[in-house]
Amino acid sequence: MKLQCDVEVVNRLLPTFGMKSRGRGTRAVLSIGKHLDKTSQRSNVYMMICTAKDRTGSKYKLKDNIEKFFTWFVEEGKATVRLKEPAVDICLSKADANSLKNFLSAARLADRGSDTSSLPLSTLTPVRARDVEQPKKKLTIVSKKDYPLTSNFPYSLEQLQVSYCKLSRVDMRMLSLKALRKLDLSNNHIKKLPATIGDLSCLSELILHNNHLEAFSVALCLSTLQRTLQLLDLSQNRLQSLPAQFCQLRELVNLKLDDNELVCLPFHIGRLSKLRFLSAAHNQLAVLPSDFRKLSLENLDLFGNPFIQPNCLDHTMKLTFPLPLQEMASRTVANLRIPYGPHLIPAHLCRDLEVAKTCDCGHVCINFYIKTAVSMNLHQVSHTVVLVDDMGGTDAPVQRHFCSLSCYSEFLDNSLQRGVR
Repeated sequence: MKLQCDVEVVNRLLPTFGMKSRGRGTRAVLSIGKHLDKTSQRSNVYMMICTAKDRTGSKYKLKDNIEKFFTWFVEEGKATVRLKEPAVDICLSKADANSLKNFLSAARLADRGSDTSSLPLSTLTPVRARDVEQPKKKLTIVSKKDYPLTSNFPYSLEQLQVSYCKLSRVDMRMLSLKALRKLDLSNNHIKKLPATIGDLSCLSELILHNNHLEAFSVALCLSTLQRTLQLLDLSQNRLQSLPAQFCQLRELVNLKLDDNELVCLPFHIGRLSKLRFLSAAHNQLAVLPSDFRKLSLENLDLFGNPFIQPNCLDHTMKLTFPLPLQEMASRTVANLRIPYGPHLIPAHLCRDLEVAKTCDCGHVCINFYIKTAVSMNLHQVSHTVVLVDDMGGTDAPVQRHFCSLSCYSEFLDNSLQRGVR
């Protein structure tokens, strides 16, 4: 049984002499195995700690010699083993959580004097220099032959790129890399993302360029990525839509959606208040959502989309007279900002309220409204705009919703007076 982690051996008698420990671990390899005790001439189970300065290792007897295990933070890769003799605390940190649990379990069995045949023992031999090197932070794999099949990824990785390896799914070993900040899986064959990517609590950059993705799950939108994800590259995939909850990823600064099959952008895209770079070129966008007007971008690229030619006289009528009671009640909840949730009202009503439309008058409409499209110069929302078409245009159609016939009539009067068509 071996474990790679940071180790600090703290002498508990130091405070007696007015001294204190460094409080900082050293990279080490820990092993549990048999060693011949020269005084008793018997083989006992020992823990050996090898570091870069002491590659031959220091040995500590385990049987009936562990006073206590401190495992409150074992899920974070931290634990402490308190020995009786010598009076030291062996503080472990930056370990893989699962490997640490297995190691502590073996140490516990050795302390109890369990039959050695049931213990996963290792040979207590000096380690190689590379085994006690500082943890690796960055790893790039761009060939299938270099992909690790039998060994794990270094637990300490902060940046991982695995490209051109023909991966059809995300390797679950990657999802145990708790320090990962950047994950680049571009140029593979990935069709679906596991929801557990959302458990990577430090992930700020996720690059999935040129894969076979057909969906981006709601679970990912509601995961810890809400608080960490700043760059998301979904370009050159097979996406046709994004969920309404996508706009919960409110830390996004850079979003790349080029070369997909998107027919619409997320309805509440305006909620991405930190978004500065947006590219959605070469999709199937016919019109932009009304919330698009709320964006404040530095760079915008919507080239190569089949945008319609807007005419405010062309509209979709989804109004009935009088309004259904459910519509009136939902509008009241939204307009008065009354708290709601699936514990208070049916889930389908919650979903309707999540995509409520705002009329020009400031009031909200849910499922009953009049919809049209108007032309907007994209420089209103972005400092730099890539031309929308080969004709040099920077205008694109944006949806508008109206809660009543009178609001739509007022809009038409104002538009016709300005000569807008």
